[in-house]
Amino acid sequence: MAGSVNKVILVGRLGRDPDIRTMPSGGNVVTFSVATDETWRDKNSGERKQRTEWHNVVIFNEGLGKIAEQYLKKGSRVYVEGMLCTREYTDKDGNQRKVTEIVLKAYQGEICLLDNAQRAGPDPESYGQTSSRPKQYDDPRMAMGEKPQRLADQLDDDIPL
Repeated sequence: MAGSVNKVILVGRLGRDPDIRTMPSGGNVVTFSVATDETWRDKNSGERKQRTEWHNVVIFNEGLGKIAEQYLKKGSRVYVEGMLCTREYTDKDGNQRKVTEIVLKAYQGEICLLDNAQRAGPDPESYGQTSSRPKQYDDPRMAMGEKPQRLADQLDDDIPL
């Protein structure tokens, strides 16, 4: 096989607020955990069962790290795309340990905030600026109680099938 792909996509909730640390190089690394749930109905009892899987996420991407730091909080729903990496380390007691993480490297990876407007992320047009309220509230039509149009109604192009 000439090439390979290492890509992980998670949709889940943050288990804790992001932790921001400064590396010796001066750059930041952002870490947090994401919980994904699997639910099913037990065939014998009919009882609903659930299993939660925890994933460690590490961000070395400066732009995504700033977004995570500013907009993600414990309980936030998030889409994370990165690569699976396993590393070894020695813990404080001298034991060798292995940990598998979802890593978003510089110029790689993606984060999408999936929560409602109360936790809306940055407007792509104002990248690098901070705003605590979604762009839609700056629209005068919204202040007058009008509902925004659906995107499909706003587009006048015919889409070929």
